[in-house]
Amino acid sequence: MIRIRGQDNSDLMQITSIERQGSELVMKGKVFGSMPMAAKVSPQEARNALKLLNFRLVFFLLTFLFRK
Repeated sequence: MIRIRGQDNSDLMQITSIERQGSELVMKGKVFGSMPMAAKVSPQEARNALKLLNFRLVFFLLTFLFRK
């Protein structure tokens, strides 16, 4: 499970699964701990997300999993 937290460290989203549905990526989980959701990401939206990255952020993401 992936937890996305707000500034006050409360859970905003809990993602319980990431699946492929055709050419889209589907993330299933709960919003605010109770409301079920299924968020879909299209290939175009994924390309748009990559445009938000810069060199320093890419380097951080490469090392992110190895940090404590």
